[in-house]
Amino acid sequence: MTSRLNADSPANSLTPRRRSVVKAAAATAVLAPLAAVPAHAAEGPAFHHGVASGDPLPDGVLLWTRVTPTPDAVPGSGKGPDAEVRWEISEDKGFTRVVGRGSTTARAASDHTVKADVRGLRQATTYYFRFSVGDVHSPVGRTRTTPAHDAAAPGVRFGVVSCANWEAGYFSAYRHLAARTELDAVLHIGDYIYEYKTGEYPSAANVVRQHEPKHEILTLADYRTRHGVHKTDQDAQAMHATHPVIAIWDDHEFADNAWSGGAENHSGDTEGGWDHRMAAAKQAYFEWMPVRPSTEGTVYRRVRYGKLADLHLLDLRSFRSEQAGFGSGEVDDPDRTITGRAQLDWLKSGLAASDAAWKLVGTSVMISPVAFGSLPAHFLEPLAELLGLPKEGLAINADQWDGYTDDRKELLSHLRDNDIRNTVFLTGDIHMAWANDVPAKAATYPLSRSVATEFVVTSVTSDNVDDLLHVAPHTLSLVAVGAIKAANRHVKWLDMDSHGYGVLDVTAERSQMDYYTLSDRKDPKATSSWARSYRTLSGTQKVERADAPVR
Repeated sequence: MTSRLNADSPANSLTPRRRSVVKAAAATAVLAPLAAVPAHAAEGPAFHHGVASGDPLPDGVLLWTRVTPTPDAVPGSGKGPDAEVRWEISEDKGFTRVVGRGSTTARAASDHTVKADVRGLRQATTYYFRFSVGDVHSPVGRTRTTPAHDAAAPGVRFGVVSCANWEAGYFSAYRHLAARTELDAVLHIGDYIYEYKTGEYPSAANVVRQHEPKHEILTLADYRTRHGVHKTDQDAQAMHATHPVIAIWDDHEFADNAWSGGAENHSGDTEGGWDHRMAAAKQAYFEWMPVRPSTEGTVYRRVRYGKLADLHLLDLRSFRSEQAGFGSGEVDDPDRTITGRAQLDWLKSGLAASDAAWKLVGTSVMISPVAFGSLPAHFLEPLAELLGLPKEGLAINADQWDGYTDDRKELLSHLRDNDIRNTVFLTGDIHMAWANDVPAKAATYPLSRSVATEFVVTSVTSDNVDDLLHVAPHTLSLVAVGAIKAANRHVKWLDMDSHGYGVLDVTAERSQMDYYTLSDRKDPKATSSWARSYRTLSGTQKVERADAPVR
């Protein structure tokens, strides 16, 4: 249910929905005024998991929080009484210009998470919001609406992150994004949590802080508890309290290499039915992440930033076929899908109908082909088919679009045949940073022109190649980078060594990704530094290096 705002109207009663949020914290002097938490009795209600916002619109935004009504009502416990939760939203952080208020109920059935889908706001405007139970107030959050759909927005700027493994390090990337108050939103491209038991990934010797629960998460209570722990992280709280977050899931919100009927990291014999586990994971996700309930069951949707950019967000886990084995020609099977028919048609029609200058696509796994032996496979296509080999070469990772070449071919051909320009894919998952052209036919690139570009951000903390092999940066990775770029000429830049985040700045003339790296993922006070920038000039469908980040 949405709420129409009027500062003079009585509070609206909102249907409670599953969700939680992050507690604001003083990460910087800029954030300090937002993060002050009033003192309250230890036995009374508390907002231990803070406040957040997401999925902004020109006239509205989703607000949410989690209430701990009694000390025993911890995430996943199913304990605790109902609590009436009031919310208010204001044009100033002192709440002297309140533009709307309402109320809802936090219940154990929704893990005491609540949200308000607020409408009636002004376009492209910054607002402040808070929740309260009795005389206890939550931290203050800050959010921003989008431009009107037909507005000629001069620019939009996003933080871009993925792959935040609690045990592998601290979420300093979130802290640095929280400090950048000029951002319009933060895009989280997936793997917000990880499902593993403690000490499995990374190994026990490299665990920085332990998961809760310590076992692999399987049940609704498990997933709720794991999400709740992540929302106690001070840097995550700061990011959520400062920016609206636009999120999609990848596999680890469920289990490693998840697909519609199972996952590599799921055993039906010992861990129960996959449908039950996926349903539990999705319920917890929609309770604990700022995504509108209208998308429950999936996360594919659109967010528009005026006539400058349409953001198409994909769900590449709910509908996909099982991953093919390495080197298998099954990757070319037209009956196999990564998107599902309905989602692929939705994406194609949305791209074709868009009048925005830029078509941004949030895809949790990489769409650019990365293969070895692509040229021989192309020229000897009949032999490849006879031998059951992939016709586009031996894919490195069949969990990516490389494992579902028919869907990719259909989508990229659609961009080419309909002359759809300025499509930029925004990606995470692979724990490396990339800047790629996206050719319609990789085997003949550059003769086969690029029909889109792709910016891939590295992980916030999850292990990269150096971490997995326990080697120094810029050693073994230099050989691997050279080999990948030599076999894939559309790959213009690749960083296999770093952890960090991206900042995407979009204007009518260009889309530019500035890549930032962290000094040490295991240091809670890690610094951030600019590494590289790549941009796509309007109409080119190619990436080029930029000399400096956008200021």
